Amino acid sequence: MVGPPGCGKSTFASRYPASWRVCLDEYRLAATDDMTDQSATPVAARIQELLLDARLSRNLPVLVDSTNVFAHVRAKLLARARYWQRPAIAVLFDLPLKTVEAQNMSRDRVVPPHIVREYHQLLPDADQLYAEGFAAVHPVSSLGVTAVTARS
Repeated sequence: MVGPPGCGKSTFASRYPASWRVCLDEYRLAATDDMTDQSATPVAARIQELLLDARLSRNLPVLVDSTNVFAHVRAKLLARARYWQRPAIAVLFDLPLKTVEAQNMSRDRVVPPHIVREYHQLLPDADQLYAEGFAAVHPVSSLGVTAVTARS
């Protein structure tokens, strides 16, 4: 998934089996009792990589529940998919900034507005994601839209 904080990624991910989801926030929480503690991101990223490898090596679906707005972060995810010879599919949350800001303010855990704006500006478009190597890009342009169908 690719999108700024507050765009609905975690809500989207919650529609799928919990075993599919890898989430940096959850691993930061496990490491520090605070999912917003950015100092735990390196540890959380290592946990995520271990779980990605475990699932990809078994050809199991994975939903990466983090912003992934930085190209270098997406490059690492694409490298893991290539290593395990699995397609990487992006779910692009390209909602309007006003919608994302309003959604963020209504959450229990509000991300500072300047971070939401910054990450929204970093959001790639579908062409960029294809150029990076994603096999498919599924845009989500409104809250509540399901972009991908779960396997049974």
